[in-house]
Amino acid sequence: MRIASDVSGINERFFGEVDERLGKREMMHAAQKVYTGEVLPPDSDNYASQQNLFQFQAKIIAELAEMSSCIILGRCADQILKGRSNLLRTFIHAPIEARIARVATDSLAWSESEIRRYIAEQDRNRAEYYRFYTGEDWRDAGHYDISLDSAALGENGCIDRIVKSLPIFTHE
Repeated sequence: MRIASDVSGINERFFGEVDERLGKREMMHAAQKVYTGEVLPPDSDNYASQQNLFQFQAKIIAELAEMSSCIILGRCADQILKGRSNLLRTFIHAPIEARIARVATDSLAWSESEIRRYIAEQDRNRAEYYRFYTGEDWRDAGHYDISLDSAALGENGCIDRIVKSLPIFTHE
């Protein structure tokens, strides 16, 4: 988000506000193409629109991937970079109980029902965001090269599997 802000001149706060969340107006429109390569000019009325902010982020993701090895979390990167070689698309998931426990360590004041609502809202926001910009389901295993259960493997186990998978998918 910082790089997209630097390149566009748009305050980084705006990128954070639309991070994997859609406004009601955007949800009323049909799914967009993932990345058209077109970013609106600064004098456009829609320069700071959610669609243009997404296009800036997508442009930066594509440029970063072209320049060097990188790790990109979320932001529809699997679809933005679709069709490229030297790419490992990874989906990390966990059962709801493990997710509740993880959120609880960061949010000690929340009840279990509040945490469940928070997780459900985050999942709904991610699903809507992904579907809007890609027309796809973000949980569809077909979009990823590997899928890892962080509750079963732990953080270090996930890292180990990713590192061991890199040569297979990135041809390095």
